[in-house]
Amino acid sequence: MVNHYKMPLSKRAFFLYNNLMKKFPNVIPVFPLSGVIYFPKTNLPLNIFEERYLNLINDAYSKDKLMGMVQSKNENNNVYEIGCLGKISDYQKSKDGRILINLTGISRFKILKEIPNNKLYREFQVDYESFVGDMEDAHNEVDAKELMEKAKTFFKRNGLLLNWREFEKLDYAQKINTLAMISPITNEEKQKLLEAISLENKIKTLENIISFYLYETSESNQTIQ
Repeated sequence: MVNHYKMPLSKRAFFLYNNLMKKFPNVIPVFPLSGVIYFPKTNLPLNIFEERYLNLINDAYSKDKLMGMVQSKNENNNVYEIGCLGKISDYQKSKDGRILINLTGISRFKILKEIPNNKLYREFQVDYESFVGDMEDAHNEVDAKELMEKAKTFFKRNGLLLNWREFEKLDYAQKINTLAMISPITNEEKQKLLEAISLENKIKTLENIISFYLYETSESNQTIQ
């Protein structure tokens, strides 16, 4: 578990935080989903067919198009405390009653408490303070060259194809978040990446995770030989 120590906000961060609180609601509908870890500045297509989540999507779409995604723990309806706020950027109804949406990640949030309601879906009070950096462009880019080289090797060893030329067109934060989201690692490891406060910490954590897998496969190949 990542330690969510709150550092004093700089003037710029305080300004961003105030804007976040004005722009985004502190009580949001949340879709808990096991095995889906969703990051800011990424896109998540969803195929909705359960009644409670059809209600959630319709309510969110008719209001401000905002909703949260969080990974469930599959025990007593518990969820992880860090999730991601997204905006419904595409909405289509199918003839069989399903709703197909695309969710665009905006900012991570920390769950403070669940809000009791009479709805079929759950709502939570959330706070964005620890993640004001999600709304900024990454000006001070941390060197991620080594991570990218390891990621290419890692994807190749796992038989995964990625259009790296198109990938390079993404902005800096999008690249890191996309790698964190699509890498073939465990859900627990992806949750750890989601909880990493800074982009620098996320890069270091992802590089360490990928290095571990590359070492494991290398050792396994040597043993087989």
